Amino acid sequence: MGLHAARRYAELRPDATVVLVDAGRIGNNASGRCMGFAIDLAHNPRKQDFVEDIKGNREELEVNLDGNAYLRSSVEELGVDCDWDPQGKYHSAATEHGVADLVNFSHALDKMGQSYRWVEKDEIQALTGSRHYIRALHHPGTILIHPAKYLKNAARALPKNVTVYEYTAITGADYGKPFHTFQTPTGVITASKVIICAAGYLTEFGFYPNSAIPLYTFASMTRELTTAELAKVGDRGGYGLIPANSFGTTVRRTNDNRLILRNVYSYAADFKTTFKDVESAKMQQQVAFDRRWPELSSMGFVASWGGLLTLAQNGGMVFGELADNVFGAAFCNGTGVSRGTSFGKSVAELAVGRSSPIIEILKRRVAPSRAYPKLITSTGVRFVTGWRFKQAGKEV
Repeated sequence: MGLHAARRYAELRPDATVVLVDAGRIGNNASGRCMGFAIDLAHNPRKQDFVEDIKGNREELEVNLDGNAYLRSSVEELGVDCDWDPQGKYHSAATEHGVADLVNFSHALDKMGQSYRWVEKDEIQALTGSRHYIRALHHPGTILIHPAKYLKNAARALPKNVTVYEYTAITGADYGKPFHTFQTPTGVITASKVIICAAGYLTEFGFYPNSAIPLYTFASMTRELTTAELAKVGDRGGYGLIPANSFGTTVRRTNDNRLILRNVYSYAADFKTTFKDVESAKMQQQVAFDRRWPELSSMGFVASWGGLLTLAQNGGMVFGELADNVFGAAFCNGTGVSRGTSFGKSVAELAVGRSSPIIEILKRRVAPSRAYPKLITSTGVRFVTGWRFKQAGKEV
């Protein structure tokens, strides 16, 4: 969100001085650690209203397509290298109840007039080299990217009126007229207009207090596979598999011939996770590896990590003017590559006084509601995620 907000604002106001501030290093965060699916239409086939809420799904599609178009402009117009691959995504099932989830998803796609095709057992097993999968649905439109590479290279390609400050945490904020003032460990920033794209940390800037439900999800990655090993993981190059059950295991085969497996959600107390949490998730990812490629899984993983995503109790999102000349976008609720790009681009357009169909859609989104007390929320999240993970069974 922040990167694309800075880019778009600078494009629209070439005479303005734009400062992009990141508490860490751009790319070394949840945005850079994600699985790299720029998804045009997300799916949640277990949620009944996914099939019923056609208007909402169409609006979501419009927002995500807007984000993907802006990502594409970075690649085609600015030369941003990110392993761009518009091959679509495979929704893959390993069980009969997973196939039933895919059938529900196909009904929603039919109602929306979306194209897709069924991928039968022989084809999905040839694609992946795994006997674990029994059926899949291919939906075009998703773009696979290397997210950290995209962010690093897109930051280098920002307009010349943008100055980037990494490793610059905001430690205090004072909103006023005509300038807003922000403290950092090494200096003070003053600005007449501010766009805050800090995900759940927006609540630390004084807006929507006690509304964020912070979750971590985790992934593990193998070393580069040898030529002999590659023959066992499919008959083609990179691909991306979305689990039929949203609590199953997402898989990427990358362009540099690694496997990445993502599963497990945990409540992130105070927006943090622990080494123990990462190690616990890694064990579950090893189980998923064993199920899919038992002849390879003894190699284990060379890296495991987590990334933060923020939910709201009511599924709400933040978009708009939060105070006088203070704008914000936050709470993607997942699928953040496309959605976050569109949110960032659109909030910058709003900040310069523009309107668009996407801005009007985002203005209608429900704002985040206040969460239950932390003890209740954390207990509820742990119970629900644990139950859903168990219910997913061999889709994990």
